[in-house]
Amino acid sequence: MLTRVVLGLVRWLAMLPLPMLRSLGAMLGWILYGLVASRRRVVMTNLRLCFPHWSEPEVKAQTKRVFVNFAQSWLDRGWLWHGSPRLTLRRLRLCGAVKELAGDTPTVLFAPHFMGLDAGWTALTQQLPRRFTTIYTDQANAVSDAWILKGRKRFGQARLYGRIEGVKPILEGLKKGEPLYLLPDMNFGPEESVFVPFYGVSAATVPSLSRFAKLGRAKVVPVVSRMTTTGYDVEVLPAWSDFPSGDILADTALMNARLQGYIDAMPTQYYWVHKRFKDRPDGVSPPY
Repeated sequence: MLTRVVLGLVRWLAMLPLPMLRSLGAMLGWILYGLVASRRRVVMTNLRLCFPHWSEPEVKAQTKRVFVNFAQSWLDRGWLWHGSPRLTLRRLRLCGAVKELAGDTPTVLFAPHFMGLDAGWTALTQQLPRRFTTIYTDQANAVSDAWILKGRKRFGQARLYGRIEGVKPILEGLKKGEPLYLLPDMNFGPEESVFVPFYGVSAATVPSLSRFAKLGRAKVVPVVSRMTTTGYDVEVLPAWSDFPSGDILADTALMNARLQGYIDAMPTQYYWVHKRFKDRPDGVSPPY
């Protein structure tokens, strides 16, 4: 019941002007920062590891900003998934090397976990004629799970594959010219990962970007979504000409290195609430 009430409120708030909605998001972010101490420690630990040159006051200030961006992007899902198509078109600016997505060339979209990841998906599926696919992890809450699935299937002929379905149907779609919106920059456990540097710290990283590019004979095109005062800029970057190389470890390390450059341009919009360094190499204790 509580979940339904919360989601109903998010849908109602979608009718507010964006500046007012973002102000509410900022207040929610400050409340979460104060109340959710365990997740606050996760964010601060991540920032200390990845930005050791930051002072403690700076880490604290940036952590608050992460919570604000997190809350604002969560409330934004109301208008992303329930606002009029005209409204989403107005607030989502697809820019950059969009021509990379023309035609039917097999394409893997490297979509890092920025706060605007759902804005990027919505912009692509609404504004481009291709059929996009992505990989979906079921949510524990059935009501929330149904809401997210419906929202992500809103535009186009979007196809979401569950992790339990395996890679075969994903590769079949990729080879048919359905771009794969892939988010491989999280810690999904040591069984599925390799350890490569991320901001100089050894991080368990899924090597799926290299594998899908190789198996699907696909080009890799980064898509970076940035929250702005008017909505989101969804930037399509030029395809990587040197990827994959055939060395899965080197490819995954290169992915992390390039991701760092994207993060450095907007560090508080990255998903630092995730325990990025939870799994450690043998003999190394987790920092949380």
